[in-house]
Amino acid sequence: MSVWRRRRTHEVRIGNVGVGGPNPVVVQSMTNTDTADIDSTVAQVEELAAAGSELVRVTVNNDAAAAAVSGIVERLRDRGVTTPIIGDFHYNGHLLLERYPDCARALAKYRINPGNVGTKRRDENFQKIVRIAVENGKPVRIGVNWGSLDQDLLTELMDRNARLAEPKDAQAVLRDAMVESAMRSAELAEATGLPGDAILLSAKVSEVPELIAVYRQLAPLSEYPLHLGLTEAGMGTKGVVSTAAGLSVLLIEGIGDTIRVSLTPRPGGDRAEEVRVAQQILQSLQIRSFEPQVVSCPGCGRTTSTFFQEMAEDIQGYIRDRMPEWREHYPGVEELQVAVMGCVVNGPGESKHANLGISLPGTFEEPKAPVYVDGEHFTTLRGEGLVDEFKSILLNYIERRYGRASAGTAGD
Repeated sequence: MSVWRRRRTHEVRIGNVGVGGPNPVVVQSMTNTDTADIDSTVAQVEELAAAGSELVRVTVNNDAAAAAVSGIVERLRDRGVTTPIIGDFHYNGHLLLERYPDCARALAKYRINPGNVGTKRRDENFQKIVRIAVENGKPVRIGVNWGSLDQDLLTELMDRNARLAEPKDAQAVLRDAMVESAMRSAELAEATGLPGDAILLSAKVSEVPELIAVYRQLAPLSEYPLHLGLTEAGMGTKGVVSTAAGLSVLLIEGIGDTIRVSLTPRPGGDRAEEVRVAQQILQSLQIRSFEPQVVSCPGCGRTTSTFFQEMAEDIQGYIRDRMPEWREHYPGVEELQVAVMGCVVNGPGESKHANLGISLPGTFEEPKAPVYVDGEHFTTLRGEGLVDEFKSILLNYIERRYGRASAGTAGD
């Protein structure tokens, strides 16, 4: 992969997943079910894990949720889902973890926000959570958020800034406060007994330029792994584009060890979409590969037929449906590149750049579709059955190229 990665010295183990150190960037997601509803929460965790989420966070906000956590984890393990489950605590986490020791043991990590660990005696409540984490051998993410920043700390830094000969603007002081909160909290956690390799940091905002600025400021200060994400990305295209714009800059600079895409789903929408977007960001940057990529042209006046669009969608769906099987039998298949092009202008060239490509005929072009394999012309398809023929060529290519690396027999 071509993107340089700055390795964080500390490697944090979250259940069966390593973060930081030599490990790849990890994809995380979060449920939006009522955690007390064990059936719906288990079902959504299964959905997120099946989509490829390597860590899943659940809300633990009251007694019913805390009491349900151990049952959720047990049910998931019975179903063969080993994805680590993280508890998201605000305001009362110190009480719930103490009151429900089974919850404290079942969770793979605790996420706490130093700005709202209770309303008073924040350090004392923060340390109580840290001590429970130490007792149970659990890592902690210290997650600072500009929407719930410690107001006492912010006031302290604002007052200090006002006394400077050349004061910073308010936004810069806010970033300073977020970074200071994260670093002070990490120092306090270590002083309380939590090892440095059990701490992760995040400093989340909802504006892309601010996200980039605050992580650039935070990253050089320690070797704790960093979790990236906009705290609220938004819906649809806005959420996807904002997240990709912010995370891509940081990831290219080597900043970030876990990521989450905090999309607002449509009512009844697919929660796993945030997982696929996170994977696509990493794959587009060539940091990690998750599934074969289909390159297709946008279409123009030369491609008045929708056939190439339908074929591109068909091939993408076919690959996604087959990936659970292919991932098991054909290691490395996720790096495959497929091109489905709509006319002669860029079709042959793009097809030659891909592992496997087809150039469909555009308007007024001869009704034939040359297929290229590893840059060489392989065959030419014609007629109504060419989609199925191309799928057959694709499957044969996968078996031939990646089946040799499989521990089992290709196609079993």
